[in-house]
Amino acid sequence: MQRSRPTGIAEWARMKKELLLETLELPNGIPAKDVFRRVLAALRPDAFQSCFVSWLESLRQAACEEGAVSQPVFAIDGKTNRRSHDRKRGLGALHAVSLWASELGLSLGQVACEEKSNEITAIPELLRLVDLQGAIITIDAMGTQKAIAKQIVEGGADYVLAVKGNQESLETAIADTFLAETEDDFASGKVRKHETTETAHGRTTTRTYYQMPAPRSLVDSAAWAGLRTIGMVIAVCLRDGKETVEIRRYISSLGMGVQRFARAVRSHWGIENSCHWILDVVYREDDSRIRDRFARENFAWLDRFTLSLLKQHPSKDSIAMKRRSCGWSDDFLMEVLTGKAT
Repeated sequence: MQRSRPTGIAEWARMKKELLLETLELPNGIPAKDVFRRVLAALRPDAFQSCFVSWLESLRQAACEEGAVSQPVFAIDGKTNRRSHDRKRGLGALHAVSLWASELGLSLGQVACEEKSNEITAIPELLRLVDLQGAIITIDAMGTQKAIAKQIVEGGADYVLAVKGNQESLETAIADTFLAETEDDFASGKVRKHETTETAHGRTTTRTYYQMPAPRSLVDSAAWAGLRTIGMVIAVCLRDGKETVEIRRYISSLGMGVQRFARAVRSHWGIENSCHWILDVVYREDDSRIRDRFARENFAWLDRFTLSLLKQHPSKDSIAMKRRSCGWSDDFLMEVLTGKAT
């Protein structure tokens, strides 16, 4: 198990002794580094995570009200901590599947598994951890499973699920359906279209979103709970004079409303930019050498939880600067923890 993080926690606590004694009940004083290490290695991740449920729910409600988000998008995706493996003990690298409320900047839950292929079993567990009512759940093709779609609908949410090679017949059927519509220039009037163009990082990307009612003849359409629409996104990227084209296809329980469909798709991509990228670059998760099974899961959850807290602070500073500010200023730290910025 990596020694630096428990040691760093203990050292920080020692330097913040006065603040901690004012705000917490610590009859035995500041714990030593071995106490932090033993507790985080012994504490079951599911129990640890459940302690934050009510706090996260309050953050979710506040963020929804402040941002006037009536139907938040919850993106589900996995991330591997590449150096957390322990070959001697037969422990593979930690792969955590997280639920990220993209527009709210909140990580609402995580379930760990040791292989990306295990996401299919981890996703149902993750969905049971979170109140799904009124949300739109987005998942990559790995999670496009009939049982998962049914669980989402029964939880009071809608879904937008990517369709790729693991559902080959369904993907082909969606492609053929849209192709048939384009051949007569959408004369049937069933298809809705929305287009966006953005320029960033030296490239210009034009995305065209298509949505239409799911035809009854679609492969296994009756087996997909709540299925109402199908979608397609064509992304044309121009960089250094070279053009690339990417096509993605989806099934959804959403009714017609192509801009809402587009918002869900775009918000899903936010889990990579607003969560995973920050965890890699700012938190340096991929460098973590914590090898104890429970401790590495607990630290992964703490990283996501603290990222959520920092995202809620109204300062326009970067996440990296906000982390530094928490160390420099007790007042700023309390603003982040209490959600009461001055």
